[in-house]
Amino acid sequence: MSAAEARLAPAVVPAAVPAVSMRHIDKRFGSVHANRDVALTVRAGTVHGIVGENGAGKSTLMSVLYGLHAADAGTIEVEGRPAHIVGARAAIALGIGMVHQHFMLVDTLSALDNVMLGAEPNWRLGPARAAVRARLTALMHDTGLVVDLDAPVHELPVGARQRLEILKALYRGARILILDEPTAVLTPQETAQLFETLRALRERGTTILLITHKLKEILALADCVTVMRQGAVVLDAPVAEVTLDTLAEAMVGRRVHLGRADDNTAEPGAVLLEARGLNYRDALGVTRLADVSLALREREIVGIAGVSGNGQSELLDALAGLLVPQQGRLVVGTRTFTAGSAVGRAAADWLDPATARDLRIAHVPEDRQRRGLVLPFAAWESAALGYQQLPRYARHGWLQARAMHADCATMIERYEVRPPNPALPCAKFSGGNQQKLVLAREAFGRPDEPRILLVGQPTRGVDIGAIEFIHARLRALRDAGSAVLVVSSELDEILALADRVLVMHAGRVAGELPIAQCDEHTLGRLMGGEAVH
Repeated sequence: MSAAEARLAPAVVPAAVPAVSMRHIDKRFGSVHANRDVALTVRAGTVHGIVGENGAGKSTLMSVLYGLHAADAGTIEVEGRPAHIVGARAAIALGIGMVHQHFMLVDTLSALDNVMLGAEPNWRLGPARAAVRARLTALMHDTGLVVDLDAPVHELPVGARQRLEILKALYRGARILILDEPTAVLTPQETAQLFETLRALRERGTTILLITHKLKEILALADCVTVMRQGAVVLDAPVAEVTLDTLAEAMVGRRVHLGRADDNTAEPGAVLLEARGLNYRDALGVTRLADVSLALREREIVGIAGVSGNGQSELLDALAGLLVPQQGRLVVGTRTFTAGSAVGRAAADWLDPATARDLRIAHVPEDRQRRGLVLPFAAWESAALGYQQLPRYARHGWLQARAMHADCATMIERYEVRPPNPALPCAKFSGGNQQKLVLAREAFGRPDEPRILLVGQPTRGVDIGAIEFIHARLRALRDAGSAVLVVSSELDEILALADRVLVMHAGRVAGELPIAQCDEHTLGRLMGGEAVH
């Protein structure tokens, strides 16, 4: 081993000494009991999965370990020594690093400067950069985490940014690495590459704690798994002793149906919406949609797959009337809408949200908190957003709060929103229940169920129980004759729901396939920009 490699190699911890030992961890946030007498032991040099529903307490537990929260009770040992971790600096000093789900990078700085930021070896930046570059070069050679150190972060692909975050943690001496949903924005090929890197780090002695809602990843990568429910540990076992169904049942407390429901025997019907040649450039002149065409038919779920940022969001907004393309045409039933600059028409010729509702187009936005709900509003108020002009809700200029409240109570019951309280502010519901409330509003059937339902990231940040329910509701709408468009960055979700799949890459439709011809490898290649024949 070279001198550089010796400096970068993790300290060897005897196999009998756990890398992390947390005992009797208790944490409250007001009336919320986030962690309940939690015990966690992580063997050195292993990958340890931590899974659970939204609100199960797993992120709180890892925040306690990384010093972002202080436990109300309990003890922590790191590599056999008692540890009092107050703040992230203390965690880093103990050899603990954390890669957050949303990258903590400065887009305008180079990859090298992002690693240096906050950890400059001295005030003379020129020599410091040279020293950091030398250490990073050795580290990249040793781990396979190769990144263009001189490229600005905003020019790096998502997979390279993920590698950079891990490099940054390792550069700071991390021997224990916490990864929070590390594959949320990666293609299957990038995920496979990340897993190879993590296996290599494990071989070097690095301990990895993996927080993920993708149970298949736990089975593929982890050595041990801890399942949390309602703040407590309900299962702790070697991965060799569990199955997908075992993990799902432990997380939810009941049996859960996962995967595709192969019960759609109906043939797609008439075209309800057709988009042709949509082109859109944003305010900076960046092309977001490039000659995009698609058709949505009765009794069919169309899935749009792709890594986030490849035009899916703009397509969804254009079809919902929230964005006006520069070119293209949209046909909904007998109505035709033409983009402004194509033939010199005004933007008013394009679909708008009010007209979309009149045409029974419903829209569940990708960001439920910013665009789907008004968080300070009570549930019954948010449940009427966009529909407040209906005769049932407005008479002679006065809103009918009683009717809105009654309909919201019915939605809450039908969509199993918890807690079942129409007066509760939307901010007080969990993410999964917020999502169910938005879906209930858009698919409730006032005065009829939607003919066309546009859904963005239907289960992002949603636990397994809510995923099962939302998927069942989308299939029920399809079976009732609606056309459903689902935009999701989760390939498992696309494969579980869609009857036909379009893949977007760099603003274009890279491929269109019936579900029978789809698998993760094929879709992943299309998502990465490869041609599939």
